[in-house]
Amino acid sequence: MSGHSKWSTIKHKKGAADAKRGRLFTKLIKEITMSAKVGGGVVESNPRLRSAVQAAKKASMPADNIDKAIKRGTGELEGVTYEEVVYEGYGPGGAAILIEAMTDNKNRTTAEIRHLLTKYGGNMGTAGSVVFQFTKKGYIAVERGAASEDALMELALEAGAEDFRTEDADVFEITTDPSSLEAVRTVLEGKGIAAQTAEVQMMPNTPVEVGDKGPALLKLLEMLEDHDDVQKVWSTGQIDDSYLQEA
Repeated sequence: MSGHSKWSTIKHKKGAADAKRGRLFTKLIKEITMSAKVGGGVVESNPRLRSAVQAAKKASMPADNIDKAIKRGTGELEGVTYEEVVYEGYGPGGAAILIEAMTDNKNRTTAEIRHLLTKYGGNMGTAGSVVFQFTKKGYIAVERGAASEDALMELALEAGAEDFRTEDADVFEITTDPSSLEAVRTVLEGKGIAAQTAEVQMMPNTPVEVGDKGPALLKLLEMLEDHDDVQKVWSTGQIDDSYLQEA
């Protein structure tokens, strides 16, 4: 499995600590607000907003918080204005890193991301320096107990999925074209199969083996994820399973 997927798996298995719930809510609210701003406040006709709202509900965010975030995005309520920023860089072992952020102060966020990269063994790159090493894909993870492998694979591929993987011990992984993500998820839900994760991801074209730099890369990725303005972090780093088990 590619580095970014393993990092996603680590975050899932670790779970969101209670102390970080406020930070998680902040990130989700930003995503809901931006999704509504870009694509409108109707959940049914805005796939990005639908994904954000579902993630918020999964995190037990109060419905009132979700509603207010949508209204801030559509301009019905006043609020902070965010802009989306993408940072590119490298981490330990030569792994490329792509960082998606939302901020109300780009200069502050840029300085802080640069500091984190430098402090934990990486460095900031220029625009376009690593993004070509990733491809945007739709990603759906379904818990293994939710459906049989054969039935789920047939259903997903017929719905338009590009690939079906079984390497992960806990979930079946479905890859789609980004434009087909919502259609595939809708078909699965129509059969009573809930997606544990359904989102657009930046998948590495060629994973990079980082060897004994695995722990250092994991630490950097974790510190970036913990930054208040960072929404998502992707990496080409291929990390040995022994290090993942320790994480």
